[in-house]
Amino acid sequence: MNRTPRPTDLRRRRFLTRAALAGGTLLLAGCDRLTRSDAMHQVFDTGSALTQRVQRLLASRQALAREYSPADIAPTFRANGTTNPDDAAYRRLAADGFRDWRLTIDGLVETPLSLSLAELKALPSRTQITRHDCVEGWSCIGQWTGVVLGDLLARAGVRDEARFVVFHCADRYRGGDPYYESLDMLEAYHPQTLLAYDLNGADLPIANGAPLRLRAERQLGYKMAKYVMRIELVENFASLGRGRGGYWEDRGYQWWAGI
Repeated sequence: MNRTPRPTDLRRRRFLTRAALAGGTLLLAGCDRLTRSDAMHQVFDTGSALTQRVQRLLASRQALAREYSPADIAPTFRANGTTNPDDAAYRRLAADGFRDWRLTIDGLVETPLSLSLAELKALPSRTQITRHDCVEGWSCIGQWTGVVLGDLLARAGVRDEARFVVFHCADRYRGGDPYYESLDMLEAYHPQTLLAYDLNGADLPIANGAPLRLRAERQLGYKMAKYVMRIELVENFASLGRGRGGYWEDRGYQWWAGI
């Protein structure tokens, strides 16, 4: 049963959410030259680390994001970013209903896994109705069903030196670099962190990330990687992208996006 947050907790969370949204909106407004500078990266990293520490002081390790009722579900869940990857291999998989698609889990694990969509759907699942908050200023409520990420990590056997879970995706946003995202182990093992294959009681649409997308409900929307193909356990981000832990983080966004 979900714990009802106290009024003081809600006020603090709303303050942190508004601050995070304001920071994201500033970046979207076109501060590209600033976000590419080393000095500004240091400022953003310091602010991100402070926000992360404050939020985790205010909330327990397992504090749940608010869940809503079926009456709150939006008629159409808004799709943004890439809505139909142009990767040839992905297109072939989609044309066949993702029957040959497989999720790979590797890196710093004891037992690498390769699972089909049917195998994932046969595992224990969780359904939750939550709100997606985008840095562009909109939000949308949807019902998600999928596998709890922590259950898959337990199957793979995470090695002690692993510090982050990286999600490699099929899309290249605006034809650029491969899309990827990451979570730390605390968020990865959170009970509401899912690999979702259903949206609002039906198969996840391609526009919303089929066949599998990340739902990390205590994070802002840009952390919710779509078209997940591979999950890699790593000690650091040195060999990934520009070394900052995600496609948007490599372009100036804060790695910590907690709300």
